Amino acid sequence: MLGVHVASGDGRIWPGRRSFDCLMPLSFKSIPSWLRSKKVELGLGVRVTAAAMGALVIALALGLKLPLWAVLTSIIVTQMSVGRSLKATRDYLIGTLGGAVYGATIAVLIPHNGEGALLAVLVLAVAPLAFIAAINPSLNVATVTAIIVLLLPLMNHGTPLESAIDRVLEVTVGALTGLAVSFLVLPSRAHSQVRARAARVLELMASALSELLSGLTRGRDNDALHRLQDGIGTAVAGLSAVGAEAERERAARLAHGPDTGPLLRTTLRLRHDLVMIGRASLVPLPIELQQRLAAPLARVSAALVSYLNASAEALRKGLLPPAILPVRNALQAYAEEVVAVRGEGLTRGVASDIAERFFAVGFSLEQMRQNLLDLERCVAVWAGASVTETSKEDQAR
Repeated sequence: MLGVHVASGDGRIWPGRRSFDCLMPLSFKSIPSWLRSKKVELGLGVRVTAAAMGALVIALALGLKLPLWAVLTSIIVTQMSVGRSLKATRDYLIGTLGGAVYGATIAVLIPHNGEGALLAVLVLAVAPLAFIAAINPSLNVATVTAIIVLLLPLMNHGTPLESAIDRVLEVTVGALTGLAVSFLVLPSRAHSQVRARAARVLELMASALSELLSGLTRGRDNDALHRLQDGIGTAVAGLSAVGAEAERERAARLAHGPDTGPLLRTTLRLRHDLVMIGRASLVPLPIELQQRLAAPLARVSAALVSYLNASAEALRKGLLPPAILPVRNALQAYAEEVVAVRGEGLTRGVASDIAERFFAVGFSLEQMRQNLLDLERCVAVWAGASVTETSKEDQAR
């Protein structure tokens, strides 16, 4: 039976129910794969919900005056990874304790019965803590806590000391609940996230490198390249942040695995190589050099892009690094062609700025070769293998 077709007011024919139904299974089939790709985010949603519920139950059982602060604190300290939750809990507890003590001290020692006196005390409470928070943003909760300790007694007719104690208890309950949930409910280790972040950085570098090297022979799409470079910068910054969280977990013996430092430093050096190549490839080479170097550069680009993508896949899946021999061969062939070009005098008479960029490309590619050797060692370590094992595998290939 054919699907029903409906005519719209402007005369166009739209498919009826049966025609749309044939598209629905495609959407439903894509949902599980989409959810699997967002498992880290889904885990965070589950943890935040569990932390909020647990904090409320505990706050009510303890008879805390304002369970709201316990719930809010539990949500704030429940982060994407255990390492980040540790830092958030530490910062929040230190900031709360400091703000509560300082706010209560100011409120007790300085009478503030009138509006003018209250404003003066508020300035004394806020200004120093705001200055400290500007120097150390991790303590910005201290300012908020001091304000609450100072002003809340005006609403509930309590004392500043009682307000400070209540605030510390509420935040402590929320912080410890959030931290416990981060450990127990679908825990996400930053150390395991480093793999995926680093692999994504390498894939972005591969995309940018292809565009950069092609710019030497045919020009380049600067808008697309800027988007790629910005994406790499953002990804490298995110990788560094996750790496710091992973090291915090390792220091607390909450995670086991390779040191993240070498991998982070190697990706950063590769990022610098891309910046250097980008500066050297602002304009295409002279036509004579293009004709001689187009083929070697194309082979270098293909080898480097393939190696970076393969390394990303190996890092993500915990496999041994790919063979680096094609990269070595392509760079060696390019270096030999550069020597031949110079021997034939094709670089003579070239403008000084173009000559500088020409030689900068060779230097940058050599630096990248060294950094790719470091990347090979890093991928091997994260796969649980030694460099000797990867060398033997290279020889077998």
